[in-house]
Amino acid sequence: MTPVPVLLVTGFLGAGKTTVVNHVLAHAEGRRIAAVVNDFGAINIDAELIAGAEDGVVSLANGCICCTLEGDLLRTIATLLRREPRPEAIVIETSGVAEPGDIVRNLMDPVIWRAAPLETVLCVVDAAAPLSSLEDPLLRAQLRMADVVALSKTDLAAPGTLDAFKEAVKALRPAALQVEAPGGAVPLSLVLPEDPTRPPAPRDPGRRRPHADRFETLSWTAEAPLSLPKLQAAIGRLAPRLARAKGFFEPAGQPGKVFLFQLAGGRATLAPVDHQRKPDLPRARIVFIAELGRLSPAEIAAAMAGCADISPS
Repeated sequence: MTPVPVLLVTGFLGAGKTTVVNHVLAHAEGRRIAAVVNDFGAINIDAELIAGAEDGVVSLANGCICCTLEGDLLRTIATLLRREPRPEAIVIETSGVAEPGDIVRNLMDPVIWRAAPLETVLCVVDAAAPLSSLEDPLLRAQLRMADVVALSKTDLAAPGTLDAFKEAVKALRPAALQVEAPGGAVPLSLVLPEDPTRPPAPRDPGRRRPHADRFETLSWTAEAPLSLPKLQAAIGRLAPRLARAKGFFEPAGQPGKVFLFQLAGGRATLAPVDHQRKPDLPRARIVFIAELGRLSPAEIAAAMAGCADISPS
C-alpha cells in the first residue's frame, strides 16, 4: 500500500497550532486528510474548534476527518490506517506543553514508519511574542525538531520587531524553512510530499531528555450564561498568572448564541461561533493553563465568582 505521510504540528501554548490545522483541513485540495488532536486539558476545546467532534471522530464535507487522541498515539494511527477510504495524509497536533522529540521517537516505530512515515515537523511560533519568549527551554526543544517554522500572528507584531524576531528564530534553528503564516496559512506543498510513494529518510529524535511536569490545567464550568463585562474583569485579574486560557460560553442576554474565548500571549479575544451547545454540556466551560503552583482552583473560583448571570431568562 502507498505510505500515508504524517505532518506533526508542534508549538508553544497559544502559538496558533489549531489555526494551522484548520487551514490544512480547509485547503486539502482533494486529499483525504485525517487530523489527530491531543489537547492539554480536561475539556477538549481544540477538537471543538476544528470540527465539533462527536464520539471522537467527525467526517468533513471535503472528505477529511478529525479525531481526538484516545490513549496511545500509535494505536490511534493504526486505527486511522484501517479506515475505508484510507486517509492520504495524517496531521497530528501536539499539546502546547509537549516536547516533540518524544513523539518523533514513537513515530519511528518500524511498523508505523512503513505505513505512515513522518514527513514534516512544523513548529508554529507566535511572532507577536517578545523576543524573550524564545529563551523558553520547551519552545527551544520544539524548534530543534522543526523542518518548517510557521510564524503566526505576524500582523500583530509590533512595528519594526518582526525582522529581529525572524533572525532570532533562524539563529536557533538554521536548518528550518521559515514562513509567515497569518491566519494559519501554511502551503501544503511545503509540508506534504507531492509523491507519497517516496517516503522520507528516518530521522534522529535526539537523546531522551528527562523533564518534570511544568504546567497544570484547571477547568471551570457554570450552568448559566456569562456576563461579558464581569468575565472581562475576571480574566484581567487572572491573566498575569496564566499561560493560556480558552473556552466556550453563552453570553447573558443573547439566548442561543455561543462565544469562543481565548487568551494567548497576553492577548484576549472574544468571538461568536456557529455551532450550538450540546444539551449535556455546561453553558460555560473554560480551561485555564498555568505553571504549577501559580493558581489554585479556589483562586479561579473566587476570580470567576459573579460571572454567571443567574437571573431568569
